[in-house]
Amino acid sequence: MRLIEAIRSALSAIMANALRSLLTMLGIVIGVAAVIAMVAIGSGARNLVDSQIRSLGANLAIVTPGNVTQGGARLGAGAASSLTDEDAQAIRREIDGVVAAAPFVQGGAQVVAGGSNWGTRIYGIDLDWFSAREWDVATGRTFDPEEVRRGDIVILLGQTVARNLFGEDDPIDQIVRVRNVPFRVIGVMASKGQSAFGQDQDDVVFVPLDAGRRRVIGRNYAKDRSVGSIFVKFANESDIEPGIESMTELLRQRHRIIGEQEDDFSIRNLTEIANTATASANTLSMLLAAVAAVSLLVGGIGIMNIMLVSVTERTREIGLRLAVGARPRDILRQFLIEATTLSTIGGALGIGLGMGVAYLVAQLAGWPSLVSTNAIFMAVGFSALVGIFFGFYPAQRAAKLDPIEALRRE
Repeated sequence: MRLIEAIRSALSAIMANALRSLLTMLGIVIGVAAVIAMVAIGSGARNLVDSQIRSLGANLAIVTPGNVTQGGARLGAGAASSLTDEDAQAIRREIDGVVAAAPFVQGGAQVVAGGSNWGTRIYGIDLDWFSAREWDVATGRTFDPEEVRRGDIVILLGQTVARNLFGEDDPIDQIVRVRNVPFRVIGVMASKGQSAFGQDQDDVVFVPLDAGRRRVIGRNYAKDRSVGSIFVKFANESDIEPGIESMTELLRQRHRIIGEQEDDFSIRNLTEIANTATASANTLSMLLAAVAAVSLLVGGIGIMNIMLVSVTERTREIGLRLAVGARPRDILRQFLIEATTLSTIGGALGIGLGMGVAYLVAQLAGWPSLVSTNAIFMAVGFSALVGIFFGFYPAQRAAKLDPIEALRRE
């Protein structure tokens, strides 16, 4: 019952000076709102970066051509292709944990359909591409093994290309021309969205690997069955590092690289890049929250200040309470409850304001936000602790007043 009476007394004291209490809570309101908004925006950014990088596919490594030397001249990485179909087949066959090894070539060209045309990226791929990139067909079908083996002139369109060439019409079984070669549309890929590098992944078309090498992208690839790069997908993330070491040994052996000779290929762990980007986004999110939390401390100082003023104003009331039998701990509890109530109400108002700010930023800037339940509970809990911490000294000061001296105060 004493606790209930203390709460009622605290609420009465707060309502008796409503404007002052509101201004006191303002620091806590702004602090909690800033924490909620910053954490929400940071979490949204982390999820956006993560989803964009993961859209490449999970547990991926990519093998690309390395430095090439011709006639004593170092031509630089990627100047000439040093990878072939056979390299991909050997990786698929001999490296433990590999579930797909997808060689591909790429280039750019204008795609023409009737009176419409669209400039886009063209990939020559094999069947492993779809499992490596975790990319499905939305309508129609993928290539069948015979089409890939023969290099048939069939094509899959990305969503952006299909929309710009055919609008709302069904492109299946329509003919499009790529560098004057007529390709029959057999499917439209599912949407992948924007990549982590800001590139529209749906602005692309796919053709069988041999068709791309021989008919579209260039004869340099076709003459020795070379490829531009190889995506390698592993069953588990733990397989990637040992798999990369095994691939390095395998490709050095296949390319007859001995001793201290420089590799003519390079292998990158895309999962590691994704984890690094996610960790950076996490760090940014925590930094934003820490900066915002400073305003909570400022709000706590405001609560201490106003509670000290309240103790001074109510000295005679405190002396009267002590004189009629109230114990010092009752006075301590009353003022602690007042301080905690101020900060908790401010925290609740701050949650609403923070969620509103996060939503507004998401709508105006197109920046995603994700309000975390954990962040809400932490903000409210921290605001209550701020009230207890900064309210303790004024409450203790009130509890230690001498009732006789207190009653003498004007």
